[in-house]
Amino acid sequence: MNNSSILRVEALGFQWKAQDPFLFCTYHKDDYPKGNENLGLDAEYLTGRNIGQDFISKNGFRMYHGSMVPGFPYHPHRGFETITISVKGAVDHSDSYGGAGRFKGGDVQWLTAGKGIQHSEMFPLLNSDKDNPFELFQIWLNLPSKSKFAEPHYKMIWKENVPVVKVKDSNGKVTEVSIIVGTLNEINAPEPAPDSWAADPQNEVAVYTIKMEAGSTWTIPNTAELVNRNLYFYKGKTISIDQQTVKDQSLITLNSKEETTIVNGSEEAFLLLLQGKPIEEKVVQYGPFVMNTEQEIRDTISDYQKTQFGGWPWPMKEQVWDKAKGRFAIFADGTEEEK
Repeated sequence: MNNSSILRVEALGFQWKAQDPFLFCTYHKDDYPKGNENLGLDAEYLTGRNIGQDFISKNGFRMYHGSMVPGFPYHPHRGFETITISVKGAVDHSDSYGGAGRFKGGDVQWLTAGKGIQHSEMFPLLNSDKDNPFELFQIWLNLPSKSKFAEPHYKMIWKENVPVVKVKDSNGKVTEVSIIVGTLNEINAPEPAPDSWAADPQNEVAVYTIKMEAGSTWTIPNTAELVNRNLYFYKGKTISIDQQTVKDQSLITLNSKEETTIVNGSEEAFLLLLQGKPIEEKVVQYGPFVMNTEQEIRDTISDYQKTQFGGWPWPMKEQVWDKAKGRFAIFADGTEEEK
């Protein structure tokens, strides 16, 4: 491909590959049925599943590590950040520093694990009279060595504060770009977490969710310096970039120093863009821990065994909040936000 901004195209898997400074992205899409009084599922829905490790879609949904409520009961992290973008459904958060919350479609949670935190991410089934469709991205963004032991930090970016850029092409077709991280057309996303690699604008970190109308055209601007840029085409039919047709369920690695013009096909297209200057440090990962050396991993395991990263202050391993509770966040300092 001469003069193309495409470096390569490959198929998406369950866990989406990413480039430095990102570690990977997971995309969860589950069609959960009606929930019960405990915001979970009755036994009839759970038979035949590998409860505790249910990652194979059966009847349109997975339970992940949950036993009755789908999701991820409390577990530790150290050395990186999670950016969780809710598209549909609800997420109940709780952590070992006293943080808690519920967020829903369009909201974004940013969690800096830093020196170590435990948290739970459960997916309460709030609808008892109808199905509970669920859709979510979780992006793992690495921390540089200087920030691996930063104080854990949890913040919410509510959907009302996520800027959406609407671009109309010459045919009147519209592309909508939600700016989760970074800048587009001189419009800035909300402030990143303070110790994040994204907090320095020179690192050109960007996270966009993109919706393109059928037949629309949109151009991603180029960058001054070469940064890693990946485009995830996860829902739609086909798009065309530099005369190359790409089907959905594709990861497209781009040359960021070139503009990339996307021409959408006959159906609405949904994409995620991850971009950033690489940290360029050795990555040693052991499950939920991401450090720079094998010795740091050993030390992390030892630290966790001794301290449990603050322990678990909540009554349930699969902590969910009252059904009537709306969108809210409680932070480690005791302050609370309600939306």
